[in-house]
Amino acid sequence: MSTVGGARLGRAGTQVNLASGVPVLPKEVTARSWIVADAETGDVLAAHNAHWRLAPASTLKMLFADTLLPKFPRTAKHKVAPSDLAGIGSGSSMVGIKEDETYTVHDLWLGVFLRSGNDAVHVLSAMNDGIENTVKEMNEHAEELQALDTHVVSPDGYDAEGQVSSAYDLTLIARSGMQKKDFREYASTVSAKFPGETKKDKKGKTVRKAFEIQNTNRLLAGDSDVPVYQGIAGVKNGNTTNAGATFTGVAERDGKVLLVTVMNPEKDEHNEVYKETARLFDWGFKAAGKVQPVGELVPPKSAAQASAQPGANPSGEAGGAGDGGSGTAGTGAKPVASAPAAKGSSGVGVALGITGGVLVLLAGGAFLVNRRWPLPDLVRRRTRP
Repeated sequence: MSTVGGARLGRAGTQVNLASGVPVLPKEVTARSWIVADAETGDVLAAHNAHWRLAPASTLKMLFADTLLPKFPRTAKHKVAPSDLAGIGSGSSMVGIKEDETYTVHDLWLGVFLRSGNDAVHVLSAMNDGIENTVKEMNEHAEELQALDTHVVSPDGYDAEGQVSSAYDLTLIARSGMQKKDFREYASTVSAKFPGETKKDKKGKTVRKAFEIQNTNRLLAGDSDVPVYQGIAGVKNGNTTNAGATFTGVAERDGKVLLVTVMNPEKDEHNEVYKETARLFDWGFKAAGKVQPVGELVPPKSAAQASAQPGANPSGEAGGAGDGGSGTAGTGAKPVASAPAAKGSSGVGVALGITGGVLVLLAGGAFLVNRRWPLPDLVRRRTRP
């Protein structure tokens, strides 16, 4: 396995530094691969086969979103052509997009995040010069993030030969995505209205009614056997025949923000991937500040290179070139991991409202790291029992 993030993360089996005062890991975790990390410091608190290359299913949509979200303003509109929906895999999850109907980019992203709609992914890919170009850009973005276990074949995560990722990579990708305001918003949305099909009512008047969609992330929306997890803020679930169940989640409690990724639990029970994630979250919040890390979530290549340059600010405090030392992003700042600038927008996915956090601007504002993300108010309320 890869050793990105530390030698121990390249070892098979469970990696954790148990010592006096550190809680024992939960026994009922059967996933083939998992990871628990501090989302802000990047410390990996514990991991199991962190770099195993496995089918990611729809958790790969996090990379799709992190790559494409900054490109289109959310108010932009697109009329769906039949070709936009071509090539969607049989049995795919769908939000219900119809040919010849017009949708905003905001609508499409709700379809991606809440319903894991492969139809929404294909329409956004068509807007991005097609599936082939989108796959190319996703692979380039994965390389920039140092998510080197990841290889994209289908942008929606549908099973495809050679399409793989790892618990480590999915956690890196989620961390990158959560630094974008729009990403955080969509990832934490429980339910929303989605435009339906244009029809004529009984009076012959043309109407287009909306229908409600709900997030398929059970730790966020809850289910009969899974309560809403205290402090949950997203991010993405997946399930295919080849991948089994996969999930990456982020949660905040008592000032700590953790990321947990679980891939393919062997135990075949309803919502098992969420139950195992919750157990690992519980352990992580108890262990945070007590357990010595076994590795780290590495920064993107551009950030690592910039920090190594003469004049870079190693302290992690605001004041890099381009921000005037004010602690706010300069106008030339780009989203995390040098994602492409928004088309027709002057800052979509760029400006972040930092609340009591640390802002680092490196290489003249070319890379933005927000180690203290302002999670949505809805999530803040969920941090209390």
